Amino acid sequence: MESEMSDPQPLQEERYDMSGARLALTLCVTKAREGSEVDMDALERMFHYLKFESTMKRDPTAQQFLEELDEFQQTIDNWEEPVSCAFVVLMAHGEEGLLKGEDEKMVRLEDLFEVLNNKNCKALRGKPKVYIIQACRGEHRDPGEELGGDEELGGDEVAVLKNNPQSIPTYTDTLHIYSTVEGYLSYRHDKKGSGFIQTLTDVFMHKKGSILELTEEVTRLMANTEVMQEGKPRKVNPEVQSTLRKKLYLQ
Repeated sequence: MESEMSDPQPLQEERYDMSGARLALTLCVTKAREGSEVDMDALERMFHYLKFESTMKRDPTAQQFLEELDEFQQTIDNWEEPVSCAFVVLMAHGEEGLLKGEDEKMVRLEDLFEVLNNKNCKALRGKPKVYIIQACRGEHRDPGEELGGDEELGGDEVAVLKNNPQSIPTYTDTLHIYSTVEGYLSYRHDKKGSGFIQTLTDVFMHKKGSILELTEEVTRLMANTEVMQEGKPRKVNPEVQSTLRKKLYLQ
């Protein structure tokens, strides 16, 4: 006997409460990174438009990356009103899992991400934390591929669900938006800034939708463009890693 199938139900949309304060920290190495000031200007406009309290710091050393994140965490935890959301923008030379400070020393991205997680930053517990990383993640270059037939990939995941509203995982409510995929170069124009930051700020200001829908649009736009490097066309696309539990709307 066939089991009865009920019609699929629409998802109940839960949104993060964005009525509280919005705080942003941008740490940018400008040394030997021509065009980064243009990106800083674009980010400043975006944060002002989206009503974020924005702090920008230029040319941090590897150690100062960590110190600035620690200070930001303390600022958030001591904020007078409830904090709804935090953005952290990190711009520097880098390789996979690492950023290069102004002093040429490396800092681990994982150490920077730890600072604001649900365990270490009480004011942001269960609140959205968005990291935007404009940096290389390796040396690979993507020449692009011709579009062919569609392939569908499937996979099964088994999850054991248990309702426990008293606790929350340490690493939820976080969104990482990388300018490129693991192992690949990121690109920046010495006068126009990086295609990633310029596209992202434009979409976040001028389009409406959840933040994941906005990042899809950023990816679509970037996938449609080519970057010329050493006389050869290159393709580049952002990579998004999300543990958000709800929809995040910035406007």
